[in-house]
Amino acid sequence: MTKSRYSDEQIVRILREADKDPVPEVTIQHRVSKQSIYGWRKRCTGMAVDEVKELKNLTQKKARLKKPQAEDLWHAKYLPKKTAWPPSFWNTKRH
Repeated sequence: MTKSRYSDEQIVRILREADKDPVPEVTIQHRVSKQSIYGWRKRCTGMAVDEVKELKNLTQKKARLKKPQAEDLWHAKYLPKKTAWPPSFWNTKRH
């Protein structure tokens, strides 16, 4: 996950300001795009700072748990089960 420019507390504070004031004014004040505010609002509406932190920790934990599973699936799909080394055709002599 990429590091956020804003902390969880700042995001919640910006969202509360966006609820009171028009979004374009808040975007100018905090140098944030409208898309960021709408994305944060979609993800964090009605949450307190502690709940946002908990959500972030859970998503990071989920990503960590899924990574080994995804690697195992990739290995099972793309790597051969057993490889005979050296290949048998190396032993044949050409005349």
